Amino acid sequence: MNTRQEQLLAFNRLLDIMDDLREKCPWDKKQTLESLRHLTIEETYELGDAILDNDLQEIKKELGDVLLHIVFYAKIGSETNAFDIGDVANSICDKLVDRHPHIYGDVVVADEEEVKQNWEKLKLKEGKKSVLEGVPKSLPALVKASRIQDKVKGVGFDWEEPHQVWDKVQEELQELQVEVASGNQEKIEAEFGDVLFSMINYARFLKVNPEDALERTNKKFIKRFQYLESKATELGKPLMDMTLSEMDVFWEEAKKI
Repeated sequence: MNTRQEQLLAFNRLLDIMDDLREKCPWDKKQTLESLRHLTIEETYELGDAILDNDLQEIKKELGDVLLHIVFYAKIGSETNAFDIGDVANSICDKLVDRHPHIYGDVVVADEEEVKQNWEKLKLKEGKKSVLEGVPKSLPALVKASRIQDKVKGVGFDWEEPHQVWDKVQEELQELQVEVASGNQEKIEAEFGDVLFSMINYARFLKVNPEDALERTNKKFIKRFQYLESKATELGKPLMDMTLSEMDVFWEEAKKI
């Protein structure tokens, strides 16, 4: 592994390269904060994929891509004297010190939960009007629901036992069935949303990350379905011409692999 000095040299090298690219590369010169935004989101998702795959070499590469974007934003900020990479680093350092009084102050905490509760209380003291202000509006709905629940838990708005949450899931399922029977599409959608929200809440009590769980299921389904497609190709028979029973044979094979 690299020493701290070697790590700093590597980071300084990246800053120098960013300076060169911003000055000399036609593409890099054209970029703005806004033009980089969607690319940053894409890189973050690619990092997430690598993490779920537990591919350490790919994680290293994707972290580099994300780091490049951070340096790129800071470089653009420095060109208008708004901020530079030093300001970015000092800003997060100051926040971490302020939000960890049990490390850098005289506050005593018993466990992780108290740390999270103190974090939310400190944010409100900093001027936040709501604990939910820190939840980005553009987050995917599943991730947003999870973050909302985690945030309100930090100020004590939460169920006490897992069975209470499961009872809520059952209640929401029953309400959904009532609306399905009624045929009111708007109410069906509303109740379906409540079911999802309660299931995400239950996942939290089970210490399961719902986004990760669903994505792993997506990957599993894709792998099995592509096996099914490959077998159909071997038979020279399009999937649309196969019966469900025929497809199920290969599906079961895929599950065993």
